Amino acid sequence: MNTTSDRVFFLSLGRQSRIMSVTPDGADPQTLIEGLDSFPDGITVDPSEGHLFYTFMGVDRVGEDYFSTDGYIERANYDGSGRKVIVPVGKFVTGKQIQFEASDRRIYWCDREGMRVMSCATDGSDLTVHVQTGATKEDSHDRRRHCVGGAVDGTGGFLYWTQKGKPKGNEARILRAPLRMAPGTDPARRTDIEILADRLPEPIDLEWDGGTGTLYWTDRGDPPGGNTLNRAAIRDGKLVDSEILLSGLKEAIGVAHDGKARRVFVSDLGGTLRVVSLDRPGEAKVIFQGRGPLTGIAYLSA
Repeated sequence: MNTTSDRVFFLSLGRQSRIMSVTPDGADPQTLIEGLDSFPDGITVDPSEGHLFYTFMGVDRVGEDYFSTDGYIERANYDGSGRKVIVPVGKFVTGKQIQFEASDRRIYWCDREGMRVMSCATDGSDLTVHVQTGATKEDSHDRRRHCVGGAVDGTGGFLYWTQKGKPKGNEARILRAPLRMAPGTDPARRTDIEILADRLPEPIDLEWDGGTGTLYWTDRGDPPGGNTLNRAAIRDGKLVDSEILLSGLKEAIGVAHDGKARRVFVSDLGGTLRVVSLDRPGEAKVIFQGRGPLTGIAYLSA
């Protein structure tokens, strides 16, 4: 695959789920990996090594819920070759959004029904739990504890995540905590967690723009606040100047930001991948329309 040009990588779900990529204007669609099972959900890129990382939710589900510890993470080259399981089945429950952080060369992800935010080195070693919001089977059925989307501010030293609550429940939150934990810290008893936003419709994935100190997120709840692409600035530990960049999505999921070109990509379960110019919020161009749901997306700058 030609990686001398910008690409958007995304997960297309169906009987045979796929990892695909297109250029930012929707040209040159390529299927990189086919036949994925276990319901893939999140994807991220490591530009320095030319790797993709992607999460799986597992195969054992009840409706939209996954309670078995059968999630895992794979790594592959940009062209889909060299696939390798780096975090095997048995280490976490439900793999959701995943982010590569260059400053410490780690991948961070949310374990939804496992009620955790986790990370590891890019080879799968040094598995770490940063946040644990519950421990019992009863806890795992409380969707307010479900960690879904995550973002990392490596420069500022913060970890951001969403806890989405029940579908369309208006009980979801965006939270953050210091990225580095003091030795001996119990991730289930952290006292340094901040709630940045509460009673949101149903926030899903996050994206951090360190250049402007801005947090982007998708929300798949009910309108007017839901099925939207959003952003807000982080100032003095507060979420300020929150605004909706795009409405009318069909179960919004993935988000990826391109600061150089001032644009944001967003996917939804309706199977649509769009690009939104930050100079013209409220408008969007469809760059891919699939026949099945789209989940996680990642942007690669050439």
